[in-house]
Amino acid sequence: MKKLTVREKAQLKWGYFFIGPAIIGLFCFNFGPMLFSMGISFTSWDVITPWKFIGLENYKNLFKDPLVLKSLQVTAYYTLLSVPLVTCIPLLIAMLLNTNVKGMSVFRTIFYIPSIVPVVASSAIWMYIYNPMYGLLNSIIRALGGSSHNFIFSPKEVIPSLAVMAVWSAGNTVVIYLAGLQGVPRQLYEAAELDGAGPVARFKNITVPMMTPIIFYNLVMAIIGSMQTFTQSYIMTDGGPSNASLFYSLLVYRTAFKQSKMGYSAAMSWVLFVIIAALTGLVFKTSNKWVIYENGD
Repeated sequence: MKKLTVREKAQLKWGYFFIGPAIIGLFCFNFGPMLFSMGISFTSWDVITPWKFIGLENYKNLFKDPLVLKSLQVTAYYTLLSVPLVTCIPLLIAMLLNTNVKGMSVFRTIFYIPSIVPVVASSAIWMYIYNPMYGLLNSIIRALGGSSHNFIFSPKEVIPSLAVMAVWSAGNTVVIYLAGLQGVPRQLYEAAELDGAGPVARFKNITVPMMTPIIFYNLVMAIIGSMQTFTQSYIMTDGGPSNASLFYSLLVYRTAFKQSKMGYSAAMSWVLFVIIAALTGLVFKTSNKWVIYENGD
């Protein structure tokens, strides 16, 4: 092993000094709470009284709890609807924003702004849009001769409505796609045009293959985000109507802070962690069959 010089040792010490706060924060505010939650997941604890070790009892009760099963079903349904929307539609928007049109920077700003609006504020906006009596969307539908919808106040329409809402705040995804599109060599499109390839053929054979690493990243982030959905249902529906929007994260919150079942809610959190890890691992496992990198792999 090469012996470090005095200068290199000094640089190493300063490096550790500057990353020290981040490492301490990581252990104190991330790994520490995770280990604590794992520990209390094997206990019965209501914060006030001392905890009581009960082993795997919390995990056994999870799969007998009808509300847990209902929330898993709701979360899975939302994930199946929202992930394709927030993965595909932003790509199409990014392609439009990648054209050479006068004032394009203004359009890019308009599409990005919703992503920086706090979720609580955007939820309030969409509550007005989805209002069945005087909401903007129903006003447009009635003006076109259609009938009103209950949207978030209907058990059948609430999850599709929240999934559509997710696209509105996908500005970050659009920006990531736009950066990827600008990295696609123009020579490929020019060669395809010379060979007579149309827009659809160029999109299918050039754009999509070159963008698969970006699509892969956004797909993983969309799955993780959708499985942890909380604020929209908490603000807009409170899990209703009839538990139709009772997301798993909302149930974890209720169990912990309204019912004071900290041990049980910790066990629920770890089940969600395992589910997200399994889904993410599945996407990574299949990525070698459809993700194409610049080196040809």
